[in-house]
Amino acid sequence: MSKSVLSERQRDELHKAILDYLSTNGFTESFQTFRNESGNQAFTPGPKQNSSGLLEKKWTSVIRLQKKIMDLESKMTAMQEELSNAPVRKVTSSGDWIPRPPERWTLTGHRNPITRVAFHPVFTILASASEDTTIRIYDYETGEYERTLKGHTKAVQDLAFDPKGNFLVSCSNDLSIKIWDLQQDYKCIKTLFGHDHSVSSVAFLPSGDMIASASRDKTIMLWELSTGYCVKTIAGHLEWVRFIQPSQDGRLLVSCSSDQTARVWDVSTGECKSEYRGHDNVVECAAFAPLAAYPFIKELIGIDPKVSSKEQPLPGQYAATGSRDKTIKIWDSTGQCIHTLIGHDNWVRGLVFHPSGKFLLSASDDKTMKIWDLKSGRCMKTMEAHSHFVTCIAFNTTSPVVATGSVDQVMNNTELDSDTAPPAPLHCIFSHIVCLSVEGNVHRVAKKNNTDITPFSFEIL
Repeated sequence: MSKSVLSERQRDELHKAILDYLSTNGFTESFQTFRNESGNQAFTPGPKQNSSGLLEKKWTSVIRLQKKIMDLESKMTAMQEELSNAPVRKVTSSGDWIPRPPERWTLTGHRNPITRVAFHPVFTILASASEDTTIRIYDYETGEYERTLKGHTKAVQDLAFDPKGNFLVSCSNDLSIKIWDLQQDYKCIKTLFGHDHSVSSVAFLPSGDMIASASRDKTIMLWELSTGYCVKTIAGHLEWVRFIQPSQDGRLLVSCSSDQTARVWDVSTGECKSEYRGHDNVVECAAFAPLAAYPFIKELIGIDPKVSSKEQPLPGQYAATGSRDKTIKIWDSTGQCIHTLIGHDNWVRGLVFHPSGKFLLSASDDKTMKIWDLKSGRCMKTMEAHSHFVTCIAFNTTSPVVATGSVDQVMNNTELDSDTAPPAPLHCIFSHIVCLSVEGNVHRVAKKNNTDITPFSFEIL
């Protein structure tokens, strides 16, 4: 006799439920026989017993469960069939995603060249600065314009969000630096003065409590966010300081200048740690390489990245610069140029490292954005980003989106009832931003709409 899977209590409940069923349905002899054999001589069926109607309830429950199981099995079979017919693609990490045309959104509104674009570190916000004296805020997920920040009286040259996304800082040819509080509906809470000429670049240090600025007056200034006081002035460049960027740990600043050099500064002391000499024209942009890029740069210059170094790698050991001499140079911490990337046909205006460290993206006045493989030093992709100079580029580190800004002479068409309706042309000098979304699914490409906004997808290597 096989062992029962029911406990003693469960067997007793089952026996009483059977007895209740036999009694209720008039099986008197069977009831008496089963009551004696099951040892329940004292059991008397009745509506107050817990076993009353229990057997029927259990039976109907089993039927309902069986029906649900059959429904779920049918759905599972249909889903498995759908999956088996779905397109198959290689599962790839986000480190291999690069931009692919056409653009996802074309964000319009500025009436003069766009000088800088910046992504919010948390929310789907893209800010743009322009020579039309304004800052515009967009939602890059929807492509919708949100607001315009006004306050500067001359061209806005640069802007940046703090690491937590609570503040936006901007600088202008009007000699001022403005701090905008996002938690107070983008209210301008401070205006900083101190530079003697146009303020060309501005950045938050990673700590979020200090701001660095660069100016045509040849200096770099460090400002305290809480007070708005200038706490340090760094001098050394012989001409206009075009751009600055802090290292990941905030110890260093890299600056580039019209004196054809780039320099690395110690933030705490103001001392020049390295000087990059080698460009033949104005150095427009610079970027520190992230730690993730170090193995690829080492392989580029012939160093085995697998050979462990005794020293822990620190941010700021490698940097890239772009110049009006049409080249991009990669430098080490000693100030030696370790590689030159050649391929652009005009000024290099913007540089940004891919978050994976594998690639370097560059924007140029030759209307293109180029993607460079740092392991080989070769240009692996060239994109016609705009119909005019590409002035700036930004890569969102929290979601795979790239934005470029430009000055485009475009023909705008009014909204049409159909794709075949004749266009109503409007000629103007119009600045716009192209937003490129790096998406994993290369099969999903949206159709162009009759609006200023164009969806697009990206490719995986």
